[in-house]
Amino acid sequence: MAPPRKDNAVMTLRLSQALLTKIDDCRRNEADIPTRPEMVRRILQDYFDKGQ
Repeated sequence: MAPPRKDNAVMTLRLSQALLTKIDDCRRNEADIPTRPEMVRRILQDYFDKGQ
């Protein structure tokens, strides 16, 4: 794994088990099965790319 980029910040987030389950379900649909944090990044990036 590459070292973290210097322009990134750490964010601590508490999520319900129901939401974590949904994130895990999304992860399993990806070819590379990303980590939970990576899946959250992808979901957020997709959201903002769509102009929401």
